Amino acid sequence: MISTSQGRLQDRRPLSIIDIGSNSIRLVIYEGLARSPTLLFNEKMLAGLGRGIVSTGKLDPGAVTRSMEEFRRFRALSEQAGASHMYVLATAAAREAINGPDFIHRAEDVLRTEIEVLSGRQEAHYSALGVISGFHPANGIAGDLGGGSLELIDINGEAIGDGITLPLGGLRLQDMAKNSLAQAARIARQELARAKLLKGGQGRPFYTVGGTWRNLARLHMEMTNYPLGVMHHYEISADSAASFLKQVAKAEIEKIKGIEGVSKNRRSLLPYGAIVLQEIMAAMQPSKIIVSALGVREGFLYSLLDAAEQKADPLISATEELAQLRSRSVTHARELVEWTGKAFAAFGIDETEDEARYRQAACLLADIGWRAHPEYRGKQSLNIIAHASFIGVDHPGRAFLALVGLFRHEGVFTEAAPEIRSLATPRYLERARALAAMMRVVYLLTAAMPGVMPRLKWENRGNGMLALVLPASLSDLYGERPAGRLAQLAKVTNRRLVLAVEGGPSVSVK
Repeated sequence: MISTSQGRLQDRRPLSIIDIGSNSIRLVIYEGLARSPTLLFNEKMLAGLGRGIVSTGKLDPGAVTRSMEEFRRFRALSEQAGASHMYVLATAAAREAINGPDFIHRAEDVLRTEIEVLSGRQEAHYSALGVISGFHPANGIAGDLGGGSLELIDINGEAIGDGITLPLGGLRLQDMAKNSLAQAARIARQELARAKLLKGGQGRPFYTVGGTWRNLARLHMEMTNYPLGVMHHYEISADSAASFLKQVAKAEIEKIKGIEGVSKNRRSLLPYGAIVLQEIMAAMQPSKIIVSALGVREGFLYSLLDAAEQKADPLISATEELAQLRSRSVTHARELVEWTGKAFAAFGIDETEDEARYRQAACLLADIGWRAHPEYRGKQSLNIIAHASFIGVDHPGRAFLALVGLFRHEGVFTEAAPEIRSLATPRYLERARALAAMMRVVYLLTAAMPGVMPRLKWENRGNGMLALVLPASLSDLYGERPAGRLAQLAKVTNRRLVLAVEGGPSVSVK
């Protein structure tokens, strides 16, 4: 008998994408087509197909040979994972090289499937969709820097505006500048002068996409001792970016903290990526730099979703899935969303749209650490949530979610995880304590099982007193422990609270 793992969602069929870029070739196998895609397997090869294309007009012969060998492996891995479909996308180098058509034909024979060679416009479009899919919402200029080209496009919510493709990919720029950083800066400035859309980005964020810029952001994290190693939605102020990029653009990268974490094959391209970003900032004057971990591949997947799925909240989708996989009862988690919404209203705690989303997500995640030892459930929950591959949430919001998980298990006044608390705003920190305190009360009444919360209600007893009322049929759940937890909630929210049974006793806790 073959055992089916319960650690995966049972309604998903894996699919894979092979992304043939100018510098790297990557295979990504996804658990299935979803609003918030989950990776089953991810492998890349720094082939360097586009190296030397400026002088020769051809794909690098050695890279072509190595790529064919890797394609065989990628096809076998995709089949091994049971992928229902394998999509293959090729970008700048393959579409521009003289021997590009022959390379594509050979690759199709090896992969046994058709390859979609994206035009510059298509590449920009999918990159924009990737950014749109990862933020709630995105509003600024997105730039996707590959080995052969740079795609720039204006994004406002779900609207995709003007876009342009420029020959400023790292490998191409290095070739065009003949390894001169000064010449690279002149070329970048000249090419970016054609990108009139950058003027419309003044005062708005610039979203970076692509491996070179992600590696630069990783180095910036190291340099600033940033406490959370999550790339998506990492933000860099314009001033901090300017001084950092100036250092990298001088090719002093070996002196930068954390450079050992960047592969040697990619290090040589970092100064060129820094130069392009410097020139973009000079032309655009953005408010800040925001890193997107999602690009062409994720944008392509997003394009396969129907309209209703595209409109779904990616954070809620991902946390709902995690609740299904790891909580004792996903129904209980959903009831917690409704109950805490009513509790916030009863307490007069107002919420912005994002705060309401984050509360919902925190409730869905509230029980994912239950299998850990009781003494470590809080820390495990915090670590899982803080480092999860969530999208649609910024880093302060991510800190809020993680702290709710910590406080719910370890107590609302714990001083653990100062590095995560440093990322949360004072308002988020206060709300995380209040939400966790509510959870600590209600879990003692439900035993993490559904059916109880919909029957609990808050009643205003006058003079600022709020009563948490149990129906008479649930009177046996009344006791000292939930009353004690209610006292903690009273302290956190500075409210007078009472635990009561309908038509029966009550205990004032403040």
